[in-house]
Amino acid sequence: MPSLASVLTPAELKGVRALGAEDLEGLLRIVPNRYVIPGALRALQDVHEGEDVSAVVHVVSARDRRMRSRAGSILEVTVTDGTDRLVLTFFLQRDHLVQWHRSRLRPGERIVVFGTVKHAPGPARAERGELPQIAHPRYEIVGEDDALLREAMRPIPVYPLRRSTKQSTMRSALASALPHASEAVSAIPAAVLAAQGLPALEQALHLIHAPRTADDIPAGLSHLVFEEAFVLQAIFAQRRALDARTPAPALEGAGPLQPMLEERLPFTLTGAQRTVREAILERIGRDHPANLLLQGDVGSGKTIVALLAMIRAVDSGHQAALLAPTEVLAEQHFRTITALMGDLSRAGRLDGHPQATAVRLLTGSQRTAQRRETLLDVTSGTAGIVVGTHALLSDPVEFAALGLVVIDEQHRFGVDHRRRLRSKGPAGGSPHVIVMSATPIPRTAALATLGDLDILTLDESPSGRTPITSFAVPEENQAWEQRMWSRVGEEIAEGRQAFVVCARIEESEEAPPSTLELDGLSPPETAGAGDAAGEIAPRGVEETARRLAARPELAGARIGVLHGRMSSEDKQQVMGEMVEGRLDLLVATTVIEVGVDVPNATAMVVLDAERFGVSQLHQLRGRVGRGEHPGIAFFATRAPRGSAVLPHLQEIAGTTDGFALAELDLRRRGSGDLVGEVQSGLGRTLRFLDVLRDAEAIARAREAAFAVVAADPELEREPALREAIAHRLRDADPRVERS
Repeated sequence: MPSLASVLTPAELKGVRALGAEDLEGLLRIVPNRYVIPGALRALQDVHEGEDVSAVVHVVSARDRRMRSRAGSILEVTVTDGTDRLVLTFFLQRDHLVQWHRSRLRPGERIVVFGTVKHAPGPARAERGELPQIAHPRYEIVGEDDALLREAMRPIPVYPLRRSTKQSTMRSALASALPHASEAVSAIPAAVLAAQGLPALEQALHLIHAPRTADDIPAGLSHLVFEEAFVLQAIFAQRRALDARTPAPALEGAGPLQPMLEERLPFTLTGAQRTVREAILERIGRDHPANLLLQGDVGSGKTIVALLAMIRAVDSGHQAALLAPTEVLAEQHFRTITALMGDLSRAGRLDGHPQATAVRLLTGSQRTAQRRETLLDVTSGTAGIVVGTHALLSDPVEFAALGLVVIDEQHRFGVDHRRRLRSKGPAGGSPHVIVMSATPIPRTAALATLGDLDILTLDESPSGRTPITSFAVPEENQAWEQRMWSRVGEEIAEGRQAFVVCARIEESEEAPPSTLELDGLSPPETAGAGDAAGEIAPRGVEETARRLAARPELAGARIGVLHGRMSSEDKQQVMGEMVEGRLDLLVATTVIEVGVDVPNATAMVVLDAERFGVSQLHQLRGRVGRGEHPGIAFFATRAPRGSAVLPHLQEIAGTTDGFALAELDLRRRGSGDLVGEVQSGLGRTLRFLDVLRDAEAIARAREAAFAVVAADPELEREPALREAIAHRLRDADPRVERS
């Protein structure tokens, strides 16, 4: 293909490069945001005020006059289609534009006109002979040539723009590039293209950029949609093929810790937990790495299933690591695991079981002596299970025989983070990997976003789990707001506990404006509140705790605070006080979003709830009602009456199905980077593919891509596909293996 500079004007070149196009093929793959599609041709006598019109008319007359209040002229062109007349009005600042339009719109000229009728004559205007008008219409001269008329009725693409680029400039650039569409190369092999019944890439690009009818547009996009899905699935297929060639320890140990732990569990596993556990044990018993996604709704019991798998690793003479995104969650996992295992977790201690292993915690804020002792146990193999944060990824951490990695809340980690932990496996091999997600992923989305992982779903809640009732509360309704706090006070008076969640730590500094473009990720724990003009500043933890202490509904309540700027020791102390019942109410940021387990907590208030993502709100309310008493959650908002906030929060409050909420979340925020570093924002990853809309295309692409890779693992016969994969991965760390 020729270079961009040799085909485009300087203005066009500036505009397309601002959109990231590096060559003509990249330019041709920039698709319109939308199209202006002319409506069906109508008779003028049938058009009413405010309606859009497409009509074939003849010019009757044209006259221009100077504007009184500003420079320029008004050009008025009267047209007719034989049923009625219409005035086309142009407000033109320069005289040469008046002359240009007049030279085109001569009496008798046949044109097709598009626009909105801004005012139709009332009775008084009709008496004066005033006609309906269209201001600044779009028109095309068609003469008596019906071919020109058909051309004028084609959809008009509306392209994305950056900087000061004009839409006309982008359209001109694409018109200049389109003759070179035959030189664009598709990543889809010819045999697959034929089997799928898709248009060739050259044809698809013409259908996208120069459609003749509205039906051409989806036909053209079908190629790019399938191609994108096909490239992603080929990446996943290659990774699975690599896994099949990579050695991993076969974790087949039969005891003694597993049966002893199961005997001590204070509950009975659900049928789903037993089924998923057996599937995991079968996969990690193979001699090549298992890569599993363990997903389930809030409270479905993922942690115990993961723990049973980690115990299998220890029984097999290997180590297991559990990676959590925050220190609070890591510490919670550590407490949960050691509580469930009891003396089975105290190897080397007087109160330990003779066949116990050691469970160790490793975080970045540990004191030097404690960290050194933990690292020694990890390196020597004394620690069979290691729970930690990003500190587990640091170079000094060397495992004696790492056989299994469990990653909690996998969407919080970049893929390179996970890859570094995988590299700590036995020499020349890889540990098995289980990634857990408490944010359920719709199946088609999971196939597109985590296609190289085997998906295991816990679709059953443990028996005895109490329901959570949720309400959206508009705080401008003072009666509702007061009742909300009274309800929290009633729970505390009954000896139970509550959480209040804030979007900020402090309210004293500037914070980014709120948005309804909820993305499901935890907002940064910044000390901020001053939003853009017109925005309501979010409330902070410290100030909220002081305000709540003064509320009569909460008189006498023991209130604590928890946020990410606190030291590890302080966070541990506060959570300990909450778990032990020495606090009645904890005001916190989203550090409590996942993993925090306080069975006696039954009430939650999320302040400024519109600032949290769909999955966040679902996760947060999952922190209450974890014991014998039912939970209640309030999503409180100060958004003004009539905004979109309250219906949105009511939709979340009224839905407890995590998979339904996950689909809503996916529609709002996108699925994150699928194979590279970025973890959120659909626009950064998928250009053409919609993982919900294009479920059927994803399934077809997956089947086709896996067949192609199975027949030609290195894609030696498919250089275009190999190049497309390299291009897709060029910004990712070359060591990254999977999402």
